[in-house]
Amino acid sequence: MEKVNFRNADMAWDISALILHPPGFDKAGSYPTIVSVHPFGSCKEQTSSAVYGKALAEAGYVVIAYDASYQGDSGGSPRWIEDPTQRVEDISHVIDYAVTLPYVDADRIGVIGVCGGGAYVLNATMTEKRIKAVVGITPVNLGRLFREAFTEFNPIGALEAMAAQRTIEARGGELQVNELLPPSIEFAKDNGLTERDVFEATDYYKTPRGQQPGGATRMLFSHAQNTLGWDAFGFAELLMTQPMMV
Repeated sequence: MEKVNFRNADMAWDISALILHPPGFDKAGSYPTIVSVHPFGSCKEQTSSAVYGKALAEAGYVVIAYDASYQGDSGGSPRWIEDPTQRVEDISHVIDYAVTLPYVDADRIGVIGVCGGGAYVLNATMTEKRIKAVVGITPVNLGRLFREAFTEFNPIGALEAMAAQRTIEARGGELQVNELLPPSIEFAKDNGLTERDVFEATDYYKTPRGQQPGGATRMLFSHAQNTLGWDAFGFAELLMTQPMMV
């Protein structure tokens, strides 16, 4: 496994990535390559490399797992922005880098994403035709999730609150950074936070099983407006031409 940082001509900061090589890797060879996209609030050292990336590399693929802009070891400020448009654009930036590597077969590039990353890869594949196949692992349409559960079915109220908070921050006020999960399994149990998705995510992201320094499980509230107006699957019936597995 190799850690790299790269910046394309139209980027204002570096993307940090891990490149996983298959057994018997030869730089003079040509390999099918997978771009692996981490979940919302995660990082490249977790599921995108340590679980799916590892297995795909062992199966013979070069795998590039990277940190999203504003997150993990990648650049971008302020931190912990979750912007679906940027997240989708990041995928194209990573492919831009991948096709410069002599051992990457540019005609055999696929993408895989987990949770929120699963929705991002499906959305990206509609317009990024260098992607030849796409897999979403429990893909979460983050736009719908925000419009419904995250705002308690009050998206307009949430947008108004984000607007007010962004004005506060523009005037020098303190950033509002929302934690996405309970701090521990014990806290979740003690406070009745045992809904399956939340509890199992806490069991991974907040325990030694999956916890990593870059996996902040945080979101900057004031910069989440675009998420409420985004839909992962819009125009899929028109633009999705590649093989897709969900």
